[in-house]
Amino acid sequence: MFNKLKQFQDLRSRAKQIQNTLEKEHVEGSSGWGKVKITMNGNQRVTSVVLTDDVMGDKVKLQDMIKDAVNDAAEKLQKLLSGKMKDIGGLDLAKDIQEMTGK
Repeated sequence: MFNKLKQFQDLRSRAKQIQNTLEKEHVEGSSGWGKVKITMNGNQRVTSVVLTDDVMGDKVKLQDMIKDAVNDAAEKLQKLLSGKMKDIGGLDLAKDIQEMTGK
């Protein structure tokens, strides 16, 4: 029982370490030839939105450009994270959790 508790505490500590490492990573997505820029961190949080003045007049177009910039950032982040997770042992963590829970 105490051994399992210790294992869960170790997994939680490793997960927190991975989360902190990923938070330091950032990607930038853009659309409209750079008129809309979105920055995301490795925890998939938008940390910055930059809009040029000339996109402010057309609300529908601006909404589409923001959506496209967020999607661009998300795609870049997925590529970055797949490599990072291998480097920092995130895939091992997922495997360890599965083994402990028996799933």
